[in-house]
Amino acid sequence: MSTTTGPQRADMPPAATPVPAQAGPAVGPPPKLRRRPALVAAAVAAICAGALLAGWAWTATSGTVSVLAARSSIERGALITDADLVTVQVSADPALHPVPADQVADVVGRRAASDVAAGTLMTLDQVTDAVLPPAGESVVGVGLPAAAMPGEPLLVGDRVRIVATPGQSGEVTAGEQVTIAATVVGVRVNDENGQNVVSVQVPEGQAAELAARAATGNVALVLDSRER
Repeated sequence: MSTTTGPQRADMPPAATPVPAQAGPAVGPPPKLRRRPALVAAAVAAICAGALLAGWAWTATSGTVSVLAARSSIERGALITDADLVTVQVSADPALHPVPADQVADVVGRRAASDVAAGTLMTLDQVTDAVLPPAGESVVGVGLPAAAMPGEPLLVGDRVRIVATPGQSGEVTAGEQVTIAATVVGVRVNDENGQNVVSVQVPEGQAAELAARAATGNVALVLDSRER
């Protein structure tokens, strides 16, 4: 059965001719991103480590001060020079009172008031302008075995007495004991014989007698009270 189409009206637009669709390139699905947990964890760990290192560096630099320390051992009475000192960084502690590095002029040119071991932080209590021994005084070294000394370790500044001990006869006569008062200025051990060498300060007029008696080996040392 056929269908008859009527005449087309003049005011009607002509029928559009369908345009065939052009075939384009095929677009595939977007690629899937591969997640790598190990790399993510490593990156996070590196960031955390960097933050911790920066914090430690800031704390270390902000909480330390430059102070003076003894580069090598300094003997009591020795003149302190620049070569004897070194600048070190230490943590700020109100309990410590070392000499700041920028106050080196307060130490150089002065004398050690006591023996200073290498590496010791310098304080103003360790330096003095006094000369050892002072005028009218002498320093005598007395070699003593352990049995002729007190068991208490001797300290610089201790007041002691050097007592003459019996000779070969071994007899002690009352009223004939010779004692010489002195002040300890240093103690060391003689590596050759193991004896203790005690340096004592005595009046100049008694130095010769004390040296002669110490040379015989017939002396002992007595520690007097440390109360002042």
